[in-house]
Amino acid sequence: MKHSIAFLMLLSMVYLVGCNTIHGAGQDIERGGEAVSDTAKEVQKSM
Repeated sequence: MKHSIAFLMLLSMVYLVGCNTIHGAGQDIERGGEAVSDTAKEVQKSM
């Protein structure tokens, strides 16, 4: 029984860490897209 509880706690921790990692990656990708979009707008204005 103790092993089952420890295993479930470990799985829960891995799941939570994974969610935070994916969330952070999504934010980084979004910022990269915004930077590309801003640069494209600046180039378009200078033409």
